[in-house]
Amino acid sequence: MNLDLSGKNALVCGASRGIGRGAAEELARLGANVTIIARSASVLSEVVRALPHSGNQHHDFLVADFKDRTDLKKKVTGLAATKTIHILVNNTGGPAGGPITLAEPEDFLKAIELHLVANHILSKILSKGMKNAGYGRIINVISTSVKQPIPGLGVSNTTRGAVANWAKTLATELGPFGITVNNVLPGSTNTERITEILDSRAEKSGTSFEIEKKKMMSTIPAGRFAEPNEIGSAIAFLASPAASYINGINLPVDGGRTKSL
Repeated sequence: MNLDLSGKNALVCGASRGIGRGAAEELARLGANVTIIARSASVLSEVVRALPHSGNQHHDFLVADFKDRTDLKKKVTGLAATKTIHILVNNTGGPAGGPITLAEPEDFLKAIELHLVANHILSKILSKGMKNAGYGRIINVISTSVKQPIPGLGVSNTTRGAVANWAKTLATELGPFGITVNNVLPGSTNTERITEILDSRAEKSGTSFEIEKKKMMSTIPAGRFAEPNEIGSAIAFLASPAASYINGINLPVDGGRTKSL
């Protein structure tokens, strides 16, 4: 099985922590040169220094704010002018929780801007180099909610579904150029996001964080939360030459929690 990413360049979004950082680490372990992107230069520089590297590998970072569409386009276009990005990992923190009946129109617009629109901007810019190289991997980190909506995450459920259908359409259009587009659907993972969700549930139900954690774990056949690097490993596999014929899929990495096929 060819998992070697030596000589390939990857751009990983939201890589200052959590799943994004886990993906950056696993891509680096397979030999990729990794560029990480987020808003904090100081945090990004620390992550870059800690990434695995050997031989001629070179890792770096890009500071950009996904809320600023003009800045994002400028920064990523500049990056693409210096090197071909073969692997793009679209990963952005999820929208705030809450029932869909309480969501305001602005909540949906903000979420669509940060997820769907930002993903599209990056993919449109970077897919040109992928076409020329005859190799491309676009991997979107979304949610198992595209298969089974998660209670209390109305805006997120809606936005993730939009991204999944955008990605499927893109996979069809880019497939002839040696570019695959796939979605990774993480289940409950040990990140700040899961802590926020459990804190919110505990507050609303009048219970405790630990009680809500046990309740959530009881729905997972594996009996535990994932670690970020376990999600990162799935992302790295889809980025590899071995996954060249996998295109347009939603891959749950959830310990078996999702009840649909």
